[in-house]
Amino acid sequence: MKKIIGWLHLWLGLASGLVVLVVALTGSLLVFEKELEPLLSPRFHYVEAPAGEARPLSMDLLARKVLQRHQPYRLYDIDIEEAPDRSVIFTLQKSKDDRLAVAVNQYTGQIIQTVDEERRFFHVVLDLHRYLCMGTAGKVITGISCSIFLVLVLTGLVLWWPRRNSRRQRLRIKWNASWKRLNWDLHAVLGFYMHIILFLIALTGLTWSYQWMNNLIFYAFDGKPAVKITPPVATPATGHHYAYMDRMLATTDSILAYRGPVRIRFAEKPGQAVTVSRQNRDAAISNVTSFLYFREGSGQLVKTRLYEAESRGMKARRVVYPIHTGSLLGWPTKILALIASLIAASLPVTGLYIWLHRKKKTSRQKVHRQDRSPLLRKDSVSFPAGI
Repeated sequence: MKKIIGWLHLWLGLASGLVVLVVALTGSLLVFEKELEPLLSPRFHYVEAPAGEARPLSMDLLARKVLQRHQPYRLYDIDIEEAPDRSVIFTLQKSKDDRLAVAVNQYTGQIIQTVDEERRFFHVVLDLHRYLCMGTAGKVITGISCSIFLVLVLTGLVLWWPRRNSRRQRLRIKWNASWKRLNWDLHAVLGFYMHIILFLIALTGLTWSYQWMNNLIFYAFDGKPAVKITPPVATPATGHHYAYMDRMLATTDSILAYRGPVRIRFAEKPGQAVTVSRQNRDAAISNVTSFLYFREGSGQLVKTRLYEAESRGMKARRVVYPIHTGSLLGWPTKILALIASLIAASLPVTGLYIWLHRKKKTSRQKVHRQDRSPLLRKDSVSFPAGI
């Protein structure tokens, strides 16, 4: 049985190794996306907050400035961070594949910088992580590779399982050993210590690859499949209320009175409400978000969807993302996810070296056996005189 499992572990690892390497490395970057992105583009994300109690300009005024500069784009969403020294990010859309990210100084109305959303660093990293920059075909490949990785974690655990007299050897890395032994320890021992975290990351990753996995969460907690949530119907007001976005933000601050960033998502289809969401950074876990729906043009509240009122299935589904990214409990789980991702990226490399070394060793043994064969050794053969 162990031979069969070893054969399965080897060939599945060789088949998926390159994809696992790419997905794990990009995943390690995405763990700290929120922290790294402002550091990589400080001019885009930061502004000089004025001294005293200076208030930001009207959001409606900022939106008009942005749209006047970038016609014929339309508003897609607006991201508003809670820190006073952060810029407001407007995302504009002309088509599905043509979006602009515009950073605006909310105190002066100055448009700081405009970039192509598709070329932003972490957008490319995410595209590589989920789709290998290959669209639907890439999604299929990463989904299959993620499924294979789950099998590799389980088969690797079976192959690692020690006998009674070798438990200590399987639980520690012998740093002063030969490179061959050290490589094996880095593959087997590190893989063992991180196997639970790696299994959870891979398992939750399947939620974005397969709809049945997403439905399985809702079946387990709600007894029914996931229901697609769309903004409620709310015909836009004909005569726009002055500063209706400011009205929406004031209502959001009143109802969702906790710390956290706000996102305004505009309707993609005619007749739908504008969605305003706020993530609760005071919550014990990450990704606790509530949603409010407003009538475009007037800022009239149409519907509320508070986190407390969500079904058990939806709450469980919300936990999937922070488990996958390691943001569930903040920095401690993020650091664990980063270490696990880097170890996952190393496994195809160390595993390949183990296979190549064994293949080379097998070839040498085969040649050695042939050299020792009586039919091939001169001194074992009786030649006639004179030859």
